[in-house]
Amino acid sequence: MDEKILQLLRESPSVFLSGEEISRRLRVSRTAIWKRMKRLRTLGYEIAASTRSGYRLIRSPDLLTPSEIKPILKTKWVGKAIHHFHTLDSTNSKAYQLALDEAEEGEVVIAESQEKGKGRLGRQWFSPPFLNLYLSVILRPKIPPHQASLITLMAAVATADAIQKFSGLLPLIKWPNDILLRDRKVAGLLNEIHSETDRIHFVILGIGVNLNMEEKMFSKEIRSVATSLKIEMGQTISRKAFLQFLLQELESWYSIFLKQGSAIIVKAWRDRAHIKGRRVKVTSFGETLAGIAVDVDSDGALILETEDGKRKRVVAGDIEYKRKLRVKSYEL
Repeated sequence: MDEKILQLLRESPSVFLSGEEISRRLRVSRTAIWKRMKRLRTLGYEIAASTRSGYRLIRSPDLLTPSEIKPILKTKWVGKAIHHFHTLDSTNSKAYQLALDEAEEGEVVIAESQEKGKGRLGRQWFSPPFLNLYLSVILRPKIPPHQASLITLMAAVATADAIQKFSGLLPLIKWPNDILLRDRKVAGLLNEIHSETDRIHFVILGIGVNLNMEEKMFSKEIRSVATSLKIEMGQTISRKAFLQFLLQELESWYSIFLKQGSAIIVKAWRDRAHIKGRRVKVTSFGETLAGIAVDVDSDGALILETEDGKRKRVVAGDIEYKRKLRVKSYEL
């Protein structure tokens, strides 16, 4: 009912709407409307009330509810269905469940906080309430399973572009899917796939972006390697406004990928990663490799030239960038 009340108030932003009119249109008692108004105020909505005139919405909080997000979205299909929760174990887990229950492509799960937010390689994603962005998008691409990693590259490009267009800053993509500002992590992606041998049923695209974290809020263990848009821009970030940019970029890049294929995605990723010639250390499936990053291949795997001159293809792992080393141009 909250969403319906807010919709009615937004339809007449400059005038009061009587409690009698709201109760009549929603077919509930005026007492029920009064209780809902009280609840909305506790959530941060500023609602003027007059005994004679009724109610008028003055200001909305920076919540990520459907009623707050949908009016500002410019997408065609991503986010047309938004599942909002105050807290979840993780948005990816909820989106996975919804996808198994036939949720449509483009449906979005958003949580104000996560109790068991998931990062790559089993790590936890710190997810305090009402500060940052934690969401998952359900995609159903008609591509073979071996190309699923390209969805990760596509999402990294879209997230980096959203950050750049929103802030004017120049983020760097760290292989395969961390987004850095000044060499500190501002966003991360975790994609989960449900597939058979020859087809993908769905991909859950999970994205976490640090928007309004302050440095002291990060634990001592990650304080030196993490950042937020608020830290980098020196101002409080509208989560609603940033989400609008992010969903628009995701829809745009996903459409490009489906229409034009992998080459344009890999090129866009390379342009934003600057990985060629970097000296790196990669931990993959219990093995640690050091060497020079040659490139990423057409499936998004890292091509590494090890210190003994051999080339290895790394499909997943954790990477540490060392000092940048200028080397000759490589051809795959």
